[in-house]
Amino acid sequence: MVTPLQFIERLSSRVVRVLGCNPGPMTLQGTNTYLVGTGPRRILIDTGEPAIPEYIVCLKKALTDFNTAIQEIIVTHWHRDHTGGIVNICKNIKSDTTYCIKKLPRNPHKEEIIGDGEQQYVYLKDGDLIETEGATLRVIYTPGHTDDHMALLLEEENALFSGDCILGEGTTVFEDLYDYMNSLKELLKIKPNVIYPGHGPVIFNAEDKIMQYIAHRNSREEQILKLLHDSSEKCFTAMELVKILYENTPDNLHRIAEHNVLLHLEKLEKEGKIFSSMNPEKKWKARL
Repeated sequence: MVTPLQFIERLSSRVVRVLGCNPGPMTLQGTNTYLVGTGPRRILIDTGEPAIPEYIVCLKKALTDFNTAIQEIIVTHWHRDHTGGIVNICKNIKSDTTYCIKKLPRNPHKEEIIGDGEQQYVYLKDGDLIETEGATLRVIYTPGHTDDHMALLLEEENALFSGDCILGEGTTVFEDLYDYMNSLKELLKIKPNVIYPGHGPVIFNAEDKIMQYIAHRNSREEQILKLLHDSSEKCFTAMELVKILYENTPDNLHRIAEHNVLLHLEKLEKEGKIFSSMNPEKKWKARL
């Protein structure tokens, strides 16, 4: 059961959260989008999914309630529940000038198109500063969840917009475990006061949450290794491991868990701790 969140909520003197109105198993209560700043023009972080009219209504209301407009749009990564609302915002929320839409480039480079191609991303780089009245955001490259993922540090509050690197509830999925673990360690060095996540409620025990994420991944790796060593005569598919390790997780989330287990297995195989074979599907076994 996820924590109920308001559609529009002022979280601090500089941050207003507008819920993306797209709840689901992967998005929790919905994508968190944020208006950042104190002035008549503010930065919008993330945009929700395509074709969600309820979100546009909420965003318009937030802009009216706080007597502000959108200065520019920053998206934390390429996933459609973060970039998907860009076209709808540009079409339905008018501005004196064309919105500038910023993100980090894909790595390796991949062409990215917004909608019908009328607009293009302005690419940021690690360490860039984005400023608006009352707020300064510093770009932090945090690959792992995706190859282009960024977090943003609100310097005036030492507050971290974590995108999908850290969620307000539960754990996240990732493309590359090695990069993801390094990103978590980099975020831990910042010692943020608070985390504004891409999904779920605000995280006030920020350092503890990051350490929990690191410990959870290390623990999962140890569980996989122990299971393989304890059954050293057997080979396991990733899904067979999931059914043992995630026995208390609903079946409809097992495919997502399988993805994470596969990444753990690939990392362990690279480190020479396990090996795989095809018979006929891929299975893993402990290297004794």
